Amino acid sequence: MISFGPVPSRRLGKSLGINNIIRPKVCSYSCIYCQVGQTMNPSLTRQLFFTPEQIFIEVDNHLAKLAAEDRPDYMTFVSNGEPTLDMNLGKSIEMLKGLGIPIAVITNSSMLPDPHVRSELMQADWVSVKVDAADADTWQKVNRPAEGLKFENLIDGLKIFAGEYGGELRTETLLCKGINDSQANLKGVAGIISTLAPGRAYISIPIRPPAEKSVMPPGVETVNLAWQIFREAGIETELLTGFEGVDTGFTGNIYEDILNITAVHPLREDALMELLAKNGANFSIVESLLSQRLIRRSLYQGKKFYLRDFQTK
Repeated sequence: MISFGPVPSRRLGKSLGINNIIRPKVCSYSCIYCQVGQTMNPSLTRQLFFTPEQIFIEVDNHLAKLAAEDRPDYMTFVSNGEPTLDMNLGKSIEMLKGLGIPIAVITNSSMLPDPHVRSELMQADWVSVKVDAADADTWQKVNRPAEGLKFENLIDGLKIFAGEYGGELRTETLLCKGINDSQANLKGVAGIISTLAPGRAYISIPIRPPAEKSVMPPGVETVNLAWQIFREAGIETELLTGFEGVDTGFTGNIYEDILNITAVHPLREDALMELLAKNGANFSIVESLLSQRLIRRSLYQGKKFYLRDFQTK
């Protein structure tokens, strides 16, 4: 299915996820910290996935199944990959706006050098762009971009978009211990972000199982240093370093809810148990999905997570 949740979001409240790229991951990056796993073939080529009509019908039907208290604050394009690789993104946003719920897009920024992508994103109410690195070498280490993308073009695209966009602009910087958490990189990233003038910049750390098992979150002192550096650069800054909660929305079909959410959003075990309780289901559903290798269990920072298993599909 295309839509999932809503899930609790540290940035957006109740967020109804829209996965406009459902297939084993299609992305322009292969970030070392990605919760969806490695990108086998990073690409900058935009493709056709679903029609805007398919996305609209699915989302509209999903909303109709939700209880009033689960009505989302945002509908968020957050995909099994990079949402702007979808050639129908702009048309889908345009259609979904008719549902009367603000639309957010979380992008890794890689496609912003493309004027068509920038034009389509202008229609969204809230856009988050990724800025993890201040130089090409660090960018290659942490984001591992598709061949053909140049760091200077990425930064130019970011600046052009920020200068033209009239909605709520946010940035997100995810820090990995020993990779992009040096003082030099933090100051450089703060310098880039200050030129974008977002309403708020988020600093986050890995809280779910990353693509590379060696990836670890930096220490408290480093996160505090990052916050201080951003604030000294005049940037309104917020830390996203905690678990977002267990209040996950449900449609009444526990089997599909688990598969759709875990495709892009690994479920911590306490959140999964809450979802089962809401549906009046027991853990045998999870055991069945595990035995069918539709989901897998992963341990990270002492917590159990459940995520979609695409490795054998």
